[in-house]
Amino acid sequence: MSENKSFQLGTIGALSLSVVSSVSIVICNKALMSSLGFRFATTLTSWHLLVTFCSLHVALWMKLFEHKPFDPRTVVGFGILNGISIGLLNLSLGFNSVGFYQMTKLAIIPCTVLLETLFLSKKFSRSIQLSLCILLLGVGIATVTDLQLNFLGSILSLLAVLTTCVAQIMTNTIQKKFKVSSTQLLYQSCPYQAMTLFISGPFLDKFLTQQNVFAFRYTPQVLVFIALSCLISVSVNFSTFLVIGKTSPVTYQVLGHLKTCLVLAFGYILLHDPFNWRNILGIFVAMMGMVLYSYCCTREGQKKATEASVQLQTKEDESDPLIGMENGAGAINDVALPISPIGKADKDLRARDYNR
Repeated sequence: MSENKSFQLGTIGALSLSVVSSVSIVICNKALMSSLGFRFATTLTSWHLLVTFCSLHVALWMKLFEHKPFDPRTVVGFGILNGISIGLLNLSLGFNSVGFYQMTKLAIIPCTVLLETLFLSKKFSRSIQLSLCILLLGVGIATVTDLQLNFLGSILSLLAVLTTCVAQIMTNTIQKKFKVSSTQLLYQSCPYQAMTLFISGPFLDKFLTQQNVFAFRYTPQVLVFIALSCLISVSVNFSTFLVIGKTSPVTYQVLGHLKTCLVLAFGYILLHDPFNWRNILGIFVAMMGMVLYSYCCTREGQKKATEASVQLQTKEDESDPLIGMENGAGAINDVALPISPIGKADKDLRARDYNR
């Protein structure tokens, strides 16, 4: 029971850390890109990952976690795939309208559910499916404004969705398969993610923004916001792996849409972004879906825990010889006891007992 409580507290802590750090970095990056004109998102992400790796290396040197090497090919492939998915998401935003990009992000949840159902034989109850539909409807109302389609943008969005879903499913399965923590997995895969984006980032950013990241004028204010963004990213990257490892890729995506709603609200309050009735209605519907999803997951988790405890108790009862003898299944049935012959006196005694 105490282990279950500590697991729940750890999960709540991971979810809270993910929400706070993600909302903080979005607000910081929005100020950096919108107000200060630094629009090199892919290159900035590579710097985030480099700072994260350096921070984890210091933590390893301080013996805050243990290095646990495992299959190198899995680590390299996983790291490169994560880097590619980030680059494709940025390209999708560059080649599509903002509304279609939001639809791309909404498509990640049903795609993840489909992949886990087909390849991992995972089952999602009707109540969870309904809560996810309500959530996606609410986020769609709040964020999707225009849907301008083009062939190249659609292909990039499809690839972005697929690579993101596979990468997040792998984040969960690798931690379980190789019995590594989120910190150990992030430490080993981070260099390959950073390398992928560090090499491709300047080219992608120049293609999307028509500007050179190395020719940008780095004022002290810009450098302060970049440093702040990199520091917050350590918490973002760590909490991402932690949440997916403790919960599931679908739960992480649900959490991501909660962040979207919070970013919309904070943008209106702090940055005075435009806000209309569609945003309010969409956030309200999305919150209903999130509450319903949390309730359904909690109820199913309690049901599974109860079933597991009943099965464990049954196994313990079956393995206990004293309980087995009480149920008539003791060792006496397995031993052939000698039957003594019945004498005449015994027969007379039994006859008298019977006649009574």
